[in-house]
Amino acid sequence: MNLEIRNKKWSDDEFLKVEKEVLATWPTGKDVNLTEAIDYHKRLPDHKVFTKKLNKAKAEGKTLIQPRAGVGLIENHIKLMQHLQDFGETDLLPTTIDSYTRQNQYENCAEGIRREKEMMASGNFHPLLNGFPAVNHGIAGCRQVCESVETPLQIRHGTPDARLLAEITLAGGFTSYEGGGISYNIPYAKNIPIEQTMKDWQYVDRLVGVYEANGVPINREPYGPLTGTLVPPCLSHAVAIIEAIVAAEQGVKNITVGYGQLGNLIQDVAAIRTLDELTNEYLQKFGYNDVNVTTVLHEWMGGFPADEAKAFGLIGWGAAAAALSKATKVIVKSPHEAYGVPTMEANAAGLRCTKQVVTMLQEQSIQGPRLQSEMAIIKAETRCILDKCFELGKGDWCQGAIAGINSGVIDIPFGPAKCNAGLMLPARDNDGAVRILNTGNLPFTDDLKNFHHDKLAQRAKVEGRDVSFNMVVDDVYAVGLGHLVGRPGMR
Repeated sequence: MNLEIRNKKWSDDEFLKVEKEVLATWPTGKDVNLTEAIDYHKRLPDHKVFTKKLNKAKAEGKTLIQPRAGVGLIENHIKLMQHLQDFGETDLLPTTIDSYTRQNQYENCAEGIRREKEMMASGNFHPLLNGFPAVNHGIAGCRQVCESVETPLQIRHGTPDARLLAEITLAGGFTSYEGGGISYNIPYAKNIPIEQTMKDWQYVDRLVGVYEANGVPINREPYGPLTGTLVPPCLSHAVAIIEAIVAAEQGVKNITVGYGQLGNLIQDVAAIRTLDELTNEYLQKFGYNDVNVTTVLHEWMGGFPADEAKAFGLIGWGAAAAALSKATKVIVKSPHEAYGVPTMEANAAGLRCTKQVVTMLQEQSIQGPRLQSEMAIIKAETRCILDKCFELGKGDWCQGAIAGINSGVIDIPFGPAKCNAGLMLPARDNDGAVRILNTGNLPFTDDLKNFHHDKLAQRAKVEGRDVSFNMVVDDVYAVGLGHLVGRPGMR
């Protein structure tokens, strides 16, 4: 694709030219007035500002909890947010965006809203939209939601082109915005060029930079779990750090980098600790010295047990990993994950379960040689990927990310995007830690390749089987079946 993209801060003229085009793509865009929106944010109390609550938690060594949730109509969404705030004991609130908005299909959103309102009036309601259509509800609708609760709100979605959504929701009072040009492409899209999404997300980050330059802190969160299925820490780390660097170039000052729980406690704790360390290291190495970095652990993103008691066990295990790793926040699952969208009562129950575990473990920590060894492996692998991308980009992180993805230096397991190489294959070792069966084009040293080979050979010996693709298949389904390593004999 012939699209010029460099890791260089957009000029005001460049941003304003594109902004005019973006705001014209749907009628609610005409209501955006950045001067008025900035004034609105400055009137928000500190306890409703996402960044301020995150930074305070990090300074105090606390782990905050946050659900996923969103429904179509404003009044129903407010009811859901208030229930999670009051009965879920949550520290941070989401607003999950619907699938039509994620594809910029605002006409379909309008029809969904119309039909849901008709059903509400008739008393025979069932949801048609699987999230909150914020673009259609506009700034006024977003402010209704934000003003209905006393908890900071974040936009969570999965939108490759999230420019108009960012304009409306930030003007609407949301103080945190999830996503990135890589993390909202490879796991979510098939045919969208990586150059296009990275360019579109530069716009989002430049918009956040405008708010920051005017004294309004907005939290930005690259999407850490990616495909959510056996993603080795080094790959999610590399994507998060690149997205943090390109966001910082556009003026973003508050970034939360994330990671999806894999299930081995030592590896999960090592992953969050190294993610924080490496993100700060690379930001400072390239001159971004004024960025506040926080971390988020996403509870298990793979298949869930259908049995609610077992589901609560998995939720609690994720909470333990978050607390012991000292993640700044944890994204919480519900006991209804195996069935689809949870009821607000089930969502709140998952939050209370997580809150209980996090509170109990707040003063505890994990140390020891196994943790240090795992941290050293993750850091070495991540640096190999990042440094190769920087080399491929000839010193430009945007160009390096694009070249890295196209060459398989960045290779996300099970990613549907055509630009993703799909050569790398993960599998668990005998302790349940995620290793790499086929490194593909990952730029690892021979020592790192041998480490993964030996770890998987140990498992194969214990299980009396060959190291093969069958391990990958077994491991994809293992947790949903009630165990960590996909050993055939345990089914």
